[in-house]
Amino acid sequence: MSEPVKSKIVKAVHGSQELKLDPDYEVGLAEYLRHQYGNNGLIELYARFAIGDGDFDGLMRRVIWRAVASKFGHGVHIGSSVGFKHLETFEIGNRVFIGSHSYIQGRFDGKCVIGNQVWIGPQSYFDARDLMIEDYVGWGPGAKVLGSSHTGLPIDVPIIKTDLEIKSVKVETGADIGMNAVILPGVTIGKHSIVGAGAVVTRDVPAYAIVAGVPARFLRWREGYEPSENTENAK
Repeated sequence: MSEPVKSKIVKAVHGSQELKLDPDYEVGLAEYLRHQYGNNGLIELYARFAIGDGDFDGLMRRVIWRAVASKFGHGVHIGSSVGFKHLETFEIGNRVFIGSHSYIQGRFDGKCVIGNQVWIGPQSYFDARDLMIEDYVGWGPGAKVLGSSHTGLPIDVPIIKTDLEIKSVKVETGADIGMNAVILPGVTIGKHSIVGAGAVVTRDVPAYAIVAGVPARFLRWREGYEPSENTENAK
């Protein structure tokens, strides 16, 4: 019996594929449905296609998102059972992959921006009331972002009844968020940084840094990166 392979390197798939424009009939169908049903009607229609794994269900999920979203790119994959709130506030780039059972919760007066070539693993959650994910971000399965919290004041009122404070969250280009990590309100994840699996990120992460733990702490700079004096002080 051969020994199991402990490690091997293979070519990346999602991040390296070239963009192919969606066919004209798909774009045209989205335009037709937008005028025929309106946003509320399309969201009701979405339920018919939300669960299936077939090509047609995937096509219709994409068409409905394109019809409702503020902006929608080409080559987008929306997995089965992906849910949303206030889809009309979303701006989705090209070649975005959203894994099954993920949920993106927007807000009527908010904005959710997901850039080009972003990969989102299954069962992820986004409090997307004021969220920006830039290009080429990898988002591990089950990872979450929280963009709001209750003030808890006055103290004699149940916390759930106190005002909600919304803080913007930004994940910069090329960052990688590990499986089951949690990003808390007001945090910026610097470009090309790595957040370890299961980390709870309570403060900004510098570009090219590797952080992990609960709460997340700086471990080291990524191999090949030469930090300046300023970035050393940002740890």
